[in-house]
Amino acid sequence: MDYNQAVSQMLNVDGALAAGVVDLESGMLLSGGGTVSIDLEIAAASSTEVMRSNLRTIDMLEMKDEIDDILITLGEQFHLIRPLKNHAGLFLYSVLDKSKASLALARRSLLDVERDMDTCAF
Repeated sequence: MDYNQAVSQMLNVDGALAAGVVDLESGMLLSGGGTVSIDLEIAAASSTEVMRSNLRTIDMLEMKDEIDDILITLGEQFHLIRPLKNHAGLFLYSVLDKSKASLALARRSLLDVERDMDTCAF
């Protein structure tokens, strides 16, 4: 599975508006798509800062744990961020319509994408 296929799979979830694969180090969107008029480049860069902040907090608290996912809840949207455990420095980013999406199914979809990406070498 390549990055474009990962994005297509994330967009196949009910209520999905936009999705991307993001590089944590640079904040660059490696692949993205969707139907909502959101600037995914800006969203990717902003989500990178959210990830970095959470990672710093875990480090400062000397927690021996890792992030499964991060949920940002807006009035009309869910924004999900999921670091890829076996692809260091990459994370999945998904924007969902809050009124149409099942948060549980969306999180499951990101797990499935991660699993499918694990079967491929990049």
